[in-house]
Amino acid sequence: MAVNNPKELFVMLLSNVRQHEERAKEVYQMLSQAAKDTEMKEALESRGFLEGKILDTIDHCFKLIGEKPVSLSGRLQEVFMEDFQKELAEIKAPAARVLFVAAKATHMMNFSIAEYTALVAMADVTGKYGVGVMLESCLADKMTFIERTKRLIRERVGSKAMEARMAA
Repeated sequence: MAVNNPKELFVMLLSNVRQHEERAKEVYQMLSQAAKDTEMKEALESRGFLEGKILDTIDHCFKLIGEKPVSLSGRLQEVFMEDFQKELAEIKAPAARVLFVAAKATHMMNFSIAEYTALVAMADVTGKYGVGVMLESCLADKMTFIERTKRLIRERVGSKAMEARMAA
């Protein structure tokens, strides 16, 4: 897609995020199955559920700007999941697997946060402030997940460290 102005760039970036959100529900389901930890599994399944709501928000953004998503050939999530599965297969310890899954979920979410940050700025540049509000709500949702996941990681690491100290 040739990009000739800020609005076309905005449509391209928004289309890219929409494509990622469509695939994200599957990705979070795969991550939750790999976690084998009740709390992590529940958090990732909840994240997958929320991706559907974000997809609806993005579709509404397209409606507000009077555009349709464009087709893109990005493969970022596919490559991410291929690498994830290879690396996870090498991790045998259940506690390490949970932390690995949490780290990868955080990695994927940080990439998404960067995309939304750029989109919010582009919404402002193109004068679509209502769209910016909607995108910032998606961004806040993603940032909340990061904070919850960090807390879960700290709890897991802290409890394992305590167990190790008690066993010594």
